[in-house]
Amino acid sequence: MMMWFRRPIHAGFALLALALTFVTACSHHAAHVNTPLAPVRVGTIETGVASWYGFPYHGRRAASGEVYDMEQLTAAHRTLPFQTWVEVTNLANGKQVDVRINDRGPFAKGRIVDLSQAAARDIDMLRAGTARVRLKVIAPPPVTQHVAPTAAPPSNNCFVVQAGAFTDRDRAESLRATLEDPSTPARVLSSPTTPPLWRVIVGREMTRDQATELAIRIRQQTGAALVVAEPEPSPSPAQYHPQCGYTPYPH
Repeated sequence: MMMWFRRPIHAGFALLALALTFVTACSHHAAHVNTPLAPVRVGTIETGVASWYGFPYHGRRAASGEVYDMEQLTAAHRTLPFQTWVEVTNLANGKQVDVRINDRGPFAKGRIVDLSQAAARDIDMLRAGTARVRLKVIAPPPVTQHVAPTAAPPSNNCFVVQAGAFTDRDRAESLRATLEDPSTPARVLSSPTTPPLWRVIVGREMTRDQATELAIRIRQQTGAALVVAEPEPSPSPAQYHPQCGYTPYPH
């Protein structure tokens, strides 16, 4: 919205504002709208202009209450309910990405969605800043697509938290670095699938209750976390652990 002032705006300030707008490439404004909305029918389509946002919003609270992470595949939409999954197609090149709605925006006239930096990268619109896209509401991906198969033996009574799973190792490492601290170790493990799925695992040798508490904290930070069995290495009698049945990792 244009606002006119009685005093002229200093030229340097105007240039700085223009530069900041170009960097964020979206004119995004966080609106903390928490009113529950009815689910949208799968297959609903919307066409229009997409933009993307990164800094300075990275690390800030999104309208859903999550901490916005520009390296996660998420997006802001003005009306779609939070946790709605949308297939985004760049109509200029046909590239697609699936994103989860967890924020409100964009509020620039003529735009229908604000993509995270990672999502914008996947459909090759970072440099342009905007792109004409088609949005299609899709069903949420099943959990089995995000969790590598594990076959924990009955003796495994230790649990950890899986904070994410990616086909891109760099994204997994970025999330690991975000979550790790001296009291909560985090690591990236690959699945035996082809291509590999890179899993971000947080914590070590926890009880189910401890892992559940950690998962709640991580969901508040990133929006997703699953309690899973501690990944088991090659069995060795010398690695027996009274709680887990083995010691998963050397100390």
